[in-house]
Amino acid sequence: MTQHKLPYSDTVWDECETWSRDQITSFQLTALRRQLDYVNKNSAHYQTVFARAGFQPQDLKSLDDIRKLPFTHKSDYLAGLHAQPPFGSLAAVKPGQAVRVHFSSGTTARPAPVLWTEPDIERWSDLYARYLYAQGLRRGDIFQCMFSYAWFVGGLGATLAAQHLGALVIPASSGDTERQIATLFEYGSRCVVGTPSFMAHLAETAENMGRSLTQSKVEMVCVGGEPGASIPGTRERIEQQWGAKMFDCYGALECQPIGWDTAAQIGPTLAEDFIYVEILDPDTHKAVADGERGVLVLTHLDKQASPLVRWWTGDIVVRDSTPAPDGRTHARLSGGVLGRADDMLVIRGVNLFPSAVEDIVRAFPGTSNEYVLVLDDTVKDPKTGFLTGIKLRVEPGSTATPDLGDRLAQRLREKLQVRFHVEVVAAGTLPRTVHKAKRVIHE
Repeated sequence: MTQHKLPYSDTVWDECETWSRDQITSFQLTALRRQLDYVNKNSAHYQTVFARAGFQPQDLKSLDDIRKLPFTHKSDYLAGLHAQPPFGSLAAVKPGQAVRVHFSSGTTARPAPVLWTEPDIERWSDLYARYLYAQGLRRGDIFQCMFSYAWFVGGLGATLAAQHLGALVIPASSGDTERQIATLFEYGSRCVVGTPSFMAHLAETAENMGRSLTQSKVEMVCVGGEPGASIPGTRERIEQQWGAKMFDCYGALECQPIGWDTAAQIGPTLAEDFIYVEILDPDTHKAVADGERGVLVLTHLDKQASPLVRWWTGDIVVRDSTPAPDGRTHARLSGGVLGRADDMLVIRGVNLFPSAVEDIVRAFPGTSNEYVLVLDDTVKDPKTGFLTGIKLRVEPGSTATPDLGDRLAQRLREKLQVRFHVEVVAAGTLPRTVHKAKRVIHE
């Protein structure tokens, strides 16, 4: 019979969530020494990396000493797969020691495998349960999982976590939109989880069916897989459509999880007993202070099968290490993921992340949930190819006025200092998705 871990208190799942900063630092230093020794002994890739850097695990006298090691990039992971197929040279276990493999989507390269041992799975499940508990999920609640189960890592992770916590799980997967809506009404789902795009699509479909999701029993809308929940405009719109609180659940295939919102909704709280976090200037690679933007770099503290050391996520974030009002002490990411270093657009010297556009569009009266940024020759300098503006396609909402495009373009120019060409297209024109939406396209 499955044993469920008892929460530490009525509001906290694990005692470590309330450790002092000194306790967190002491734990991380001990765990990091142990982990670096482990990867040096078991990962062919990191054996080579450590040797080239002239680094031995016993050289780690302080957390800052990890900067003596180079970053691990996605290209390193792919090169490792080529060097030692099929699971790669970064792996620290033999396939027979692993119990599961998950794959990347393969949208930019061939699908990349990530292995998991049984303790990895148990750790993953408990961390997810911790976060769902922090958001308000409790034993006996109905949990409807709308993450895809086909290749996407989030579906099984969320299911395991909710089961571990003691909730009743409906493994609905993504798609079959009308049945999803009927199910959550009929069975009284209290918590739903999926991508922000699918949650917006469900709300639109429910409205077309003559049903309001605000009349359901859903109180928690947990989302991940793409930006959204930490973008104020998107959060406000979806919370209004669902009549429920929306929570950001941030992770990546290579590192599950990274940080999730708590009930306070003040930014994803990092799992600092699972990962060591660095926030670095994208150009100088020097550490930035709390409150400043930088790239998130992660090192596992106890991952067995596919451990990573100084994983360059490419995600731009801002850290806040002050204790939270609810007593949790692990650092948070203010505003969630602000963008990706490689997704940033530069328009006449202005740096622009697509998430900034989403915030304005989703909060603007008269727009629907759908929009797309278009980069084509009409917004590029013919001589240099540099961007001179952005083309934005939106669909009108039920309260749209004929001058929607002009008013939205003006608001975007005022807020972002960039020229936008807004095209208002007919409702239903833009593609819907049940998984991860593609918001920037090239034509």
